[in-house]
Formats: sequence, C-alpha cells, structure tokens
Amino acid sequence: RWRADGRALRKLPVHVGLVVTEEEPSYADMASLVVWCMAVGISYVSVYDHNGIFKRNNSRLMDEILKQQQELIGLDCSKYTVEFANQDKTGQVLNCQSTLKVLSPEDGKADIVKAAQNFCQLVAQQQRTHTDLDVNVLNNLLSSTNGFPDPDLVLKFGPVDSTLGFLPWHIRLTEIISLPSHINISYEEFFSALHHYAACEQRWGK
Repeated sequence: RWRADGRALRKLPVHVGLVVTEEEPSYADMASLVVWCMAVGISYVSVYDHNGIFKRNNSRLMDEILKQQQELIGLDCSKYTVEFANQDKTGQVLNCQSTLKVLSPEDGKADIVKAAQNFCQLVAQQQRTHTDLDVNVLNNLLSSTNGFPDPDLVLKFGPVDSTLGFLPWHIRLTEIISLPSHINISYEEFFSALHHYAACEQRWGK
C-alpha cells in the first residue's frame, strides 16, 4: 500500500522536514512519521524540535524507528536497514533511497554563522575573494545539511505559528503545512498532508 500511495500522488517531496513545536515530543509517533516517509518513497527526512530533545536522544529515536519498521513494514524491513553514517552520528542511512538527519537549533542560525566565519577565514588566507560568495558557495559551507537538498515540504506540529529556527536558510521556497499535533497522528492525516502538498501550485514568489 505504501508505495502505491506514493505513486498515486501527482508529486512527492524529495525532502520532508518534521518540525515539532510541542514541549513533549513522542518518540513513537515521530518514528511512525519517519517510517511512513520512507515507505511512500521520500528520499530525505529531517527531524527537528526546538529544544534539541530528539538530537540529544538520537539512539532512542533510532531504536523506535527500527521497532516501527518491523511493525509497520513487516517482511519488507530488510529493504530499510538503519546504520550509522560514518562521518556524522546524527545522519543515519535508512536505505539506499532514504536518509534521516536529526537536527536541533544549533544546526540553524549557528550553522550559518559558522559558515560565514569559515568563508571569512578563506578570504583572509587568500583562498577565496569576497566576490566568490553566492548561494551555492554558502550551501556548500553549511555542515548541518551537507548532501541534503532544501526541504520541499515541512510538516509543522503543534500550536506555535513558527518553525522555531528550523533551517532558516533552506526553507525560503518550502511549502509549510501545519498540523495540530504529532502525538497519536494517523497515517491518514499524514497522507492527507502529502496530498495537500501534491495539489499545491508553487509560484516561486511570483
């Protein structure tokens, strides 16, 4: 059913951000959302909460994802093995088509500041000139999303009308859909949000 649902959509986001603004995050419900993203064919998933709870407890979230894979995908779970990415313990390779990053506020504005400092160092060392700075150069200097495309879709959970620092550089063209809560969310609610995204006409600021 999962793959058929993904194929039935007019367009499927390549990168989905799952942003929790609620104070009490649920590992089980977030794991379900991640596994549903994988199952319908979404290639990149970012998980974020403004307190950094998921990132600090990354192994607990990954254990829950493995458990959910077994329960939700069943016999197909061999296609969705989880292993640590060597270079970054917060970047997990879920399968050859799905990759997960667990992010916190330090991966937002602080990462932009660090990228700017690194660029200034390169200029000071005469390895770059100030005229070299453009969108692509800055993207390459940002470590938190290395290898990830910008999010096509952010699902924001909770009553706060803000993404609370989630990748501020990367979401200028991102479709943001607000949902009341990630707790006890159903697959139908998740798929309805994907359906809403598929029906959106993105005008790229026009």
